[in-house]
Amino acid sequence: MTGAAGRECGCATANLLPVTLYAAYGTNLDPQRMGERCPHSPLRTTGWLTGWRLTFGGEEHGWDGSLATIVEDPIEQVFVAVYDVTREDELSLDGWEHADLGLYRKTKVRVSSLTGEQVVWTYVLDAYEGGLPSASYLGVLAEAAEAAGAPDDYVAALRRRPCRSTGL
Repeated sequence: MTGAAGRECGCATANLLPVTLYAAYGTNLDPQRMGERCPHSPLRTTGWLTGWRLTFGGEEHGWDGSLATIVEDPIEQVFVAVYDVTREDELSLDGWEHADLGLYRKTKVRVSSLTGEQVVWTYVLDAYEGGLPSASYLGVLAEAAEAAGAPDDYVAALRRRPCRSTGL
């Protein structure tokens, strides 16, 4: 490979796997959880989906309640972790998120971070908005946000959201 001045740069590109950028807003915010699900896909940065709102839906599909999703909302924002995801790990993640069965679908979104704006993909629930998540699921979401370095007020707001205390 030739550098800008026409010199050989010695870059090792033969072993690099192609990656895409994935924005996690739910339980996959947790870098440890993502490391277990997608071992070849490191955390790149964290940031915000501006113009989106975290909500819940698909009550009939969830952990004793509704599942996390995002919807467009011009005055809201959602904290996200951005991962460099390999194709192999993307297929694995599709299975975890049941995207291969149509529960979630992929969409492109723009993330604002300290490194600038990036176009990434994320999952959006393919179900109606509404219903309450279980208390245990909401706790997992808050812990994942905390593990990813979300601001304290964001984590506190997650913990204060209405939820089902006893499941269905």
